Amino acid sequence: MTAFRVSTGASHRLDEIYDYTRRTWGEAQADAYIRGLFDKFKAIAAREFPWRAIPAEFGIDGYLCRHEKHIVYWKLLADGKVGIVTVLHERMHQTERLKEALDEPR
Repeated sequence: MTAFRVSTGASHRLDEIYDYTRRTWGEAQADAYIRGLFDKFKAIAAREFPWRAIPAEFGIDGYLCRHEKHIVYWKLLADGKVGIVTVLHERMHQTERLKEALDEPR
């Protein structure tokens, strides 16, 4: 199985997702949702489903998939690992937020 690495920006987004979910639906649901995201990261790294390229209009090389109400964005790193770039809620402006995530230091 290919390993994955979560970027600093994606890590912050995961913290935000956890905090929001915990406040809204409780700690058990927050724990389950974050576990589900990490299971998705493992499935991505193991290529357990076809990778879908980010649409050309984004002007960004990488891939995306959905996990419940969020979209996971990643790219293949030079060392062969999957780099989780960010995790955005489906209601967020995807292009703008993705470009912000790519501009963040890693």
